[in-house]
Amino acid sequence: MLMYSSLVCSKRRVINRLSQGPLYRVPHSTTASIQYSRPLSSFSSTLPSQARSSCSPLYINQRKAPGVSICNPYKLLAINLRRASTSSTMTNDANSSPNGVKLIASKFEQPDLDNRSYRVIQLPNKLEVLLVHDPDTDKASAALDVHAGNFSDKDDLQGQAHAVEHLLFMGTKKYPKENEYSQYLSEHSGHSNAYTASTSTNYYFEVGHEHFHGGLDRFAQFFIAPLFLEETLDRELRAVDSEHKKNLQNDTWRLHQLSKSNSNPDHPYCHFSTGSLQTLKELPAKRGVNVRDEFMQFHARHYSANVMKLVVLGREDLDTLEKWVVELFSDINNKDLPDPKFEGQPLLKEHLLTQIFAKPVMDTRTIDLMFPFMDEEELYRTHPSRYAGHLIGHEGPGSLLAYLKKKGWANSLSAGASPVANGSAFFHVGIKLTEAGLAHYEEIVRIVFAYINLIKDEPPKEWIFKELQSTAAIDFKFREKSPASKFTSRYAANMQRPVPREWLLSANSLLREWDPELITKSLDFLRPDNFRLMVVAQDCPRGEFDQVEKWYKTEYRVEKIPEEFLEAIAKTAQKGNGAGADLKNVLYLPHVNEFIPTNFDVQKKEVKTPANAPSLIKNSELSRIWYKKDDRFWVPKANVFITLRNPLVYSTPANAVTTRVYCDLVKDALSEYAYDAEIAGLEYGVNSSAVGLEIDVSGYNDKMSVLLEKVLRKMRDPEISEDRFKVIKERTLRAYRNWKFQPPYYQVGEFTRYLSSPNMWLNEDVLMDLNDLTVDDVKSLYPKILKSAHIEALVHGNLYKEDALKYVDLVESIIKPQPLPLSQYIIRRSIIPPPNTNIVWTRNLQDPKNVNSTIEYVLHVGEQRDRKLRMLLSVFAQLTDEPCFNQLRTKEQLGYIVFSGYRAGTTTMSYRIIVQSERPAPYLESRVEEFLKSFKENLNNLTDKEFQGHVKAVILKKMERLKNLEQESSRLWARIGNEVYDFFLHETDVEILKNITKQEVVDFYNEYISPDSPNRSKMSVQMKAAAKPDDEEKLKALVDALTQFLSAGSISTEPKELSKALENVDIHSIEDVVARITSFLKDVKQVPEAAIESLITQGKPILQQALPPPKTEDDDKFNPEDFGTVLDDVVGWKARCSVSPGAIPIKPLVEFEDTTSKL
Repeated sequence: MLMYSSLVCSKRRVINRLSQGPLYRVPHSTTASIQYSRPLSSFSSTLPSQARSSCSPLYINQRKAPGVSICNPYKLLAINLRRASTSSTMTNDANSSPNGVKLIASKFEQPDLDNRSYRVIQLPNKLEVLLVHDPDTDKASAALDVHAGNFSDKDDLQGQAHAVEHLLFMGTKKYPKENEYSQYLSEHSGHSNAYTASTSTNYYFEVGHEHFHGGLDRFAQFFIAPLFLEETLDRELRAVDSEHKKNLQNDTWRLHQLSKSNSNPDHPYCHFSTGSLQTLKELPAKRGVNVRDEFMQFHARHYSANVMKLVVLGREDLDTLEKWVVELFSDINNKDLPDPKFEGQPLLKEHLLTQIFAKPVMDTRTIDLMFPFMDEEELYRTHPSRYAGHLIGHEGPGSLLAYLKKKGWANSLSAGASPVANGSAFFHVGIKLTEAGLAHYEEIVRIVFAYINLIKDEPPKEWIFKELQSTAAIDFKFREKSPASKFTSRYAANMQRPVPREWLLSANSLLREWDPELITKSLDFLRPDNFRLMVVAQDCPRGEFDQVEKWYKTEYRVEKIPEEFLEAIAKTAQKGNGAGADLKNVLYLPHVNEFIPTNFDVQKKEVKTPANAPSLIKNSELSRIWYKKDDRFWVPKANVFITLRNPLVYSTPANAVTTRVYCDLVKDALSEYAYDAEIAGLEYGVNSSAVGLEIDVSGYNDKMSVLLEKVLRKMRDPEISEDRFKVIKERTLRAYRNWKFQPPYYQVGEFTRYLSSPNMWLNEDVLMDLNDLTVDDVKSLYPKILKSAHIEALVHGNLYKEDALKYVDLVESIIKPQPLPLSQYIIRRSIIPPPNTNIVWTRNLQDPKNVNSTIEYVLHVGEQRDRKLRMLLSVFAQLTDEPCFNQLRTKEQLGYIVFSGYRAGTTTMSYRIIVQSERPAPYLESRVEEFLKSFKENLNNLTDKEFQGHVKAVILKKMERLKNLEQESSRLWARIGNEVYDFFLHETDVEILKNITKQEVVDFYNEYISPDSPNRSKMSVQMKAAAKPDDEEKLKALVDALTQFLSAGSISTEPKELSKALENVDIHSIEDVVARITSFLKDVKQVPEAAIESLITQGKPILQQALPPPKTEDDDKFNPEDFGTVLDDVVGWKARCSVSPGAIPIKPLVEFEDTTSKL
């Protein structure tokens, strides 16, 4: 696939959103198990990315055949865009207003569906601002991007930019309370976040639109008068350290840093960007550096209005937004700083033509070819790298990946460029290998260069560019709205690029000019003498891993690529050679893409109020079809979700994993055919769930039925070869085995779901059966699954009722299932723990190098169908949202991951708190219990006004407008999937919320939450780390600091002497360390007692800086049994519990039926 050059932001409040209970339905939009938690206020992260300042992805693009005339919607689009741009207002002094504000642009290239209005201005302090008026938005948002990131860190204070980003949240002169900002946002249905990239730091927030001015005021103060409070410094540095430790076992971070650490030491690409306690506290302390002063100086040096870009989006008109911005942001100091420039290249000659062999944490096998590449920042008209990325990353017939898959050597491939800094970039070709592929990695590299030579051997083809241009134009023309803070953050970063402001919305998307010379120039970087190779595998293919990376401790080996290997590659790169004689019949450029849509007709009609519910247009023994014509967004797109209900799929662990492998084999067989559809904006999925098989098709509706028919036929008649089965099985085995290396807070959710699910298989159960799975098992099972089924479908979008009926008729006529007997329908239920349940399930984490334990603390509340109770839980979750994070994360510094909130089971609901920490899990539970006890006082002290503010925040979240068709489809499918069919859920909830009182929430707390309640039901899962925090590393740092200190005081000391004196010392106890040092000075160095006392007094600040946080007595004080009955027999406990009633429709399904003939 074409590799995106977007930034993937790692957030400070992320949480496991794995399905609550066995997976019943997976909406099309659910593509990952991790989503951001609740309001993401006052926390941040650095990015494992080379990208410079832009968070926007490069859009997937396509091709066109020579001499073939296809509809080119870009031409139609270009006419409209030119009209807009010709009336655009450009910068000049005449456009200055009396208050010194300059108008930069007022007309923009916009998607057809975009009803927002825009204006770019420059304040007198040279802060450039994009104002956005959105008349429909429920949430207002602002983002500010500072053109300074981790590349601006001092070499001896790495992580400095990231630390400054953290500290800015901790109070300002106008709002000195450290959680004022986050508390204000939380109380008004908002959240915030930030990230640090290489040359940019990006801050953003969103809030209920009625409270935008207050949010803007607090936000602006970060850049005017931050306090860098002394009392928050140590806590936030430990938060940065906790964030780093969270990523220590993450291969993405590890391998990225390995690449950086093996680069030009004089280029900031080599920096350790996250920072840690060592780089930000311990090492500076040794040098006598006051890090608070350094952070304030960093802010003073790099935070200037003229290198900042601000985006403000609200419901107010542009003039009002401009007035607010002038009022609130004009006091940001302008220092007339130049844009940051970084001389040199990240990779020097000695780094090229080398191969790095790296050992991952997980059992993965990849190769990455890394080419130094051209800087494309000013090439926004042509985007030349997309041509190579598109062709090398193609997956259709004749492609590089298609051939490698046929050889059984590869599972996936990506290709694309990513910026680094001014004048530098990389082009990557990454390939995920099979076991056989690893053994042939050199041959795979040769084949990559053979395909590159095939591309370069002929001049760039204009028809390929035209297809890329056409699909990019289509995507832009019909782009739908994104959430407010996502938009502001993205475009604040984009504004750092030197694009004409009237193209600000379109520059990253559209291909404007055909420039074959520039494409040829870009391809010339992909040469056999201009790359570095990284091979990732558990076992080193050549020799042994003989080095360890400094920051993440990744084992690796570096060597020059052997000459014979380079000679073999060089032979492929000969003019006129194409792909070479041995590959010319299997590698070739892609054909014309027949899936590019040509029909964009949308039958729009006047609709007073969009419908909330779909209609039931068919309800037979065999199938149930829900249909809704798009009456809200009017895009030429649709989403089709289909469930083939059959209990065989999840009846045993063996069946569950066999069906998963079958689905993967179907997708594997379709990959070449469906890739054209994917890059033309039409996607599909085939997956298994706890109720059966799930099929979805989404995108432009023009050729949707063609793809669906092909998918169904492949499901019915899969070509299951022994070779592909082995590849898929091995890949699935690795996925299950690698689960133990996931972050602990990911893993804990599996076990809490198991406690509340009557029928669920743990990963370990599935893995046992997967080991023995054979190809005959798959061939035997899937016909039985397809033999009988009940079909339930949702068809939503730019389709008519007859289209919906036709789509489901395809399923019935191709699959030909018999109706599933009612007795075989799965009834959705949840385990109900008895009142006064108090249990603890302990589990050991399996990653031997992970130092973090975790706990999920769950309080059962009741059934979701109890509307009033559900809303009381929602309000309580809102009330505790910020206080929980502030207490457990900010003040107590338990760990980087702290989350609290509403937890939905299959039919039940609960309140939960998750914490991941280096502290023991029983201690974490003690702190959770203490927080819940203390919250009673917070609740009682809440004023009626404050309480109503929180209720309103919940209402705003529930009534937030849908942003795009996919959001609406996913909501409808979720209502269908839970088998309650409550399409007016939010509206009903709001009516209940309006009447909820504070006393009712107090009573709710006393009954379901308070640790003193005799009726509450508590279940906790405590997961114990396999490794202890790295006290050895801390001890070494302490020895180094003391050696330097004593030597400076004329007491010659060797590190070995001190290490022996401090052997087995409790490094968490400053008293123990002082006692050991005193004995060492007295007994070994013969220092007089008076001098010892003076030395200890002088040295205590160094000890306090170098030592880890005190290990409290409470760390070892608690045991799991202190918090309830420790479960030895989980299955027995579940057997003694009752189960909830099954899911019941909100009203008889017949009342949803619609027999009209058209819309």
